[in-house]
Amino acid sequence: GRGGGGAMESAAKGGYVLANLAEVVERVLGFLPTKALLRAACVCRLWRECARRALRTRQRIAWVSALEPGPGENHALVRALARELEKVHVLPQTVLYIADTETFSGHEECHEQKKARKRNSKETALALEKLLPKRCQVLGLVTPGIVVTPMGSSSNQPQEIEEGEAGFALLFPKIDGVKIHTFHFSKDMKNRVFDESKFAEAGLKNNPDLRVVLLFGYNSWKTGATRFLHQIVNPLNEKSIILAGGQVESFTSLTSENNHAQPGDACGVVGLAFSGPQIQSATVLLDQDVADERTAEAAMQRLKAANIPEHNTIGFMFACVGRGYRHYKTKRNMEADAFRKFFPNVPLFGFFGHGEIGCDRIVTGNFVLRECNDIKDDLLHGYTTVMTLIHLGSTK
Repeated sequence: GRGGGGAMESAAKGGYVLANLAEVVERVLGFLPTKALLRAACVCRLWRECARRALRTRQRIAWVSALEPGPGENHALVRALARELEKVHVLPQTVLYIADTETFSGHEECHEQKKARKRNSKETALALEKLLPKRCQVLGLVTPGIVVTPMGSSSNQPQEIEEGEAGFALLFPKIDGVKIHTFHFSKDMKNRVFDESKFAEAGLKNNPDLRVVLLFGYNSWKTGATRFLHQIVNPLNEKSIILAGGQVESFTSLTSENNHAQPGDACGVVGLAFSGPQIQSATVLLDQDVADERTAEAAMQRLKAANIPEHNTIGFMFACVGRGYRHYKTKRNMEADAFRKFFPNVPLFGFFGHGEIGCDRIVTGNFVLRECNDIKDDLLHGYTTVMTLIHLGSTK
């Protein structure tokens, strides 16, 4: 008799608390990963309000890494995303994913069937996009090699993966005071001159808050591709913004309002623009002469001198396929290790590609660039590595 009544009474009390006391509900919901939180938001109005407030506080960038090959059917990144999105504590608003060419869109040897099956990059890209929220902007790139920090902690050792199956997805939530948007310019076969009004449409001109532009050229082996890249890069080569990136194999996803299907043989530029007064950034170029630990660490020291806060910061490494362990005489992971030594808590992401975009630029506190020289920097390189830091402001 008596015990049952007591249990019912305390359950009723619990029910009362969870139906009426916002601060308790908010505290409880705060422990849930975002997907579960969104499901909980459907329970009642109070829970919806609490869930909304909890979501607003989740402004730290998250990422999903794939470092080990899996069964032939799906790319490791698709499986990692399917599994990890259940656990992440952000609602992605912008996603940048990069996967390796070889297995994302190449031939896969299946040992069971003893015959190569070709992975279709379109299918893989769609499988990835399906996992992400509907209204999310996605930029997906495919490159010969991957630089990735394993999941779990910002201070994990970043890995340079020059062969084999690998990838990562950077999940940017909505961040107060920061606007991130994707853009795409493809070479118009009919017009030799690039219409610069397209820059303004893409938020890359007359935007006083623009701080960083990550640029990726695709199909760079096409005739006219390099000239087109210069037409895009030169007008953006201004004192107040950081430019960094490289030549990728191809882009596989670009979901945003202004995405038009591309003829397969077009060449062009895709990218991400970061705007917001609280963003701080700096970038250095490791040129061909940087070929040992000492010179690589000297470059990291220049980057360190920018005094970018480490908290809420991400590192990008865009390297030439000709660098890596071949360049450093069989010493693997040299540049990522040098980065980790000077930036113990900044996760590092990037790729090995077919050419690099960037230069030495250290932005001081008032966003004036101390340039390597007074003439316009040359931004297109080969056999180099570009290291870039982007700080997204202090999170509460």
